[in-house]
Amino acid sequence: MSINTTVNISGMDCSHCVASVTEELQELDGVENVTVDLNKDGISVATITSAAELDPKDIGEAVAEAGYVVVAAGA
Repeated sequence: MSINTTVNISGMDCSHCVASVTEELQELDGVENVTVDLNKDGISVATITSAAELDPKDIGEAVAEAGYVVVAAGA
C-alpha cells in the first residue's frame, strides 16, 4: 500500500524549481512518485507517494538541497 505525503514549499517560481525539488525528493528511499503543484506567487505543494512513511526531516533536507524551504500549512 502506498502512502501519500503532502508538503508545502516556499520560493519556487518556475519549471526548473519543480524539476530540482522533484529530483531531490525522488532520491529518498521508498519514493515511488513526486508531483508538484507550482504556485509562482505563493506556496507550492508537493505530493510524495512512497512505499513507507517518510521522515519529515529527510523531506526537509531534500527540499533544502534543491534550494527551497518546507513551510507549515497556512504559512
